[in-house]
Amino acid sequence: MTFRELNLKDEILSAIEELGYEQPMPVQEKTIPFMLEQTADLVALAQTGTGKTAAFGLPVLNMIDANRKQVQALVLSPTRELCIQIANDLKGYSKNMRGMRIVPVYGGEDIRTQLRQLDTAPQIIVATPGRLIDLIERGKIELGAIDFLVLDEADEMLNMGFKEDIETILERTPDTRRTMLFSATMPKEIANIAKRYMKNYEEITVGTKNAGAENVEHIYYVSQARQRYMVLKRIVDLNPDIYGIVFCRTRQETKEVADKLMHDGYSADALHGDLSQAQRDTVMQKFRIRNIQLLVATDVAARGLDVSDLTHVINYNLPDDVEIYTHRSGRTGRANKKGIAVSIIHSKERFKIKDIERMLRKNFIQEQIPNGLEVCKKQLFFMIDRMQNVEVSEEQIEQYVPQIMKQLESLSKEEILKRFVSIEFNRFLSYYKNAEDLNLPEHSTRERGERGDRNDRGERGERGAKSGGRVRLKMNIGEREGVDPKRLLGIINDVTGDKSINIGSIEVTNKFTFFDVFADQLDQVVTAFAGQSEVEVSEAKGSKTFEGGGSRKPEYRSRGSYGGGESRSGGGYRGGERSSDRGADRGPRPAASTGGEKPWRNRDLGDRSSRPSGGSSDRRSSGSAGYKGGSSSYKKR
Repeated sequence: MTFRELNLKDEILSAIEELGYEQPMPVQEKTIPFMLEQTADLVALAQTGTGKTAAFGLPVLNMIDANRKQVQALVLSPTRELCIQIANDLKGYSKNMRGMRIVPVYGGEDIRTQLRQLDTAPQIIVATPGRLIDLIERGKIELGAIDFLVLDEADEMLNMGFKEDIETILERTPDTRRTMLFSATMPKEIANIAKRYMKNYEEITVGTKNAGAENVEHIYYVSQARQRYMVLKRIVDLNPDIYGIVFCRTRQETKEVADKLMHDGYSADALHGDLSQAQRDTVMQKFRIRNIQLLVATDVAARGLDVSDLTHVINYNLPDDVEIYTHRSGRTGRANKKGIAVSIIHSKERFKIKDIERMLRKNFIQEQIPNGLEVCKKQLFFMIDRMQNVEVSEEQIEQYVPQIMKQLESLSKEEILKRFVSIEFNRFLSYYKNAEDLNLPEHSTRERGERGDRNDRGERGERGAKSGGRVRLKMNIGEREGVDPKRLLGIINDVTGDKSINIGSIEVTNKFTFFDVFADQLDQVVTAFAGQSEVEVSEAKGSKTFEGGGSRKPEYRSRGSYGGGESRSGGGYRGGERSSDRGADRGPRPAASTGGEKPWRNRDLGDRSSRPSGGSSDRRSSGSAGYKGGSSSYKKR
């Protein structure tokens, strides 16, 4: 099928042909005819990067009257970057439509500029929810006559806490409007909005609902938590041409990992909520033009980014929700290109991988952490390949060739090659000469039961014995402060910032809460809570240390569980950015780079003078009734 078979206006067809559009992508092939031929609302589920903007943009432009100077269509998007991108795409599609005006409105820009742009009513407004409501309240935008409403990246908008804003906007639009909801996943909140605000809607799914992108390979490495950063470097060194995003859980971790990568000579920078909009734009521009190879980011900061041709997405920490994993991995493998999603996990997180596999219906491959020899070999042949394919400027080089040939005439071809390789490669060989094996011993990494310890009591017993068994802890808040097992896990999540801590049996009384942890994680938990003013954690009086093979075997749970059972996050907490608010920054730090010498790498890092630091925080992050270090929600009475 071609676009000419979709019955679009000639002005639109001529514009998209100039843009190189020939055949519609699957989501476009399904949604465009439906929107042009039917009158029902639409819920379209497709991965990010599959051509959704054209899927709703082309039919909306086709149905709008360019001669009518009134807002006829509204497109909502979660972030400034995506808002600008959608508006630019729509302008490109409509460039041959006389009189068509498209105006983006979003936060982070002087509102006076946008007020002037709205002096003449556009036919289409592309907006972020917060700025749109501001302009509605100022009386600058009227939605009472719109015919089409598009919610793009709807699941991302809900994750960012825009549910109330979306409902406010929907209530300002006429009942006669036609609503199109586009999303990569279909959480229950999306289904609820569809049922409440959409009428007789049709659901179109491209691929499998809530599934990952088809062109993405999923692999993972198992390491010790303290060696996570060293594993990250091995992964990057094994892929010299990498162009990707490294996802971290907190702002603090994002800053630390990016700083270490830059200090160690990698082409990297950070994107997090503490950057001002100007600093964020600078980082993104450097990344888009490949001035930097690695963008280290939180989920909240990276929402709405649209960067083509990413080779890798690296999960420095696994996210708490499978939907977030889907969004992360969907940033690579776009437009029928191959991509790789890499996860660095601790052995206790194996069950998370199983849960994600089950939800995405994808097979994950465990790979061995590369050793120094493998890395050096890959880097060497990458360098040789670059030499073979380098573009030689004959005019500039020719004048120097005679002198070079004379100077090297005493060396054989083989000697010249060896010396050339040594100049470029000696530092790499030196660094990895005695590099340690980062893989866990075989007995520690063999596959266990679905929950990691249920089918191998002997191994769990060995771990309990080595770690000193389990210790009973006491927290100074209980039922009267609203604590239950779910909420307790959310509090521990926030304060420690470490999802690998295993919590055993939990007992909640009116005034206190008791729970078990492994002895080797005791200091980490107690230290994290030591700085909290409202919540105190101490070892329970009379606490016994239960060895792994003892008679008491509480059910241990990691708070990152994806599928089934009770929530591991308490009060709807969704992990990620919020855990940086207070206590999360006390969690374990990535291991420092090996060796005291300066890094071996020889990459162009660009202009460091413009590297952002500090700035305002994100306007929104995912929220809940969960604990916020020192929150009055748990204030002692």
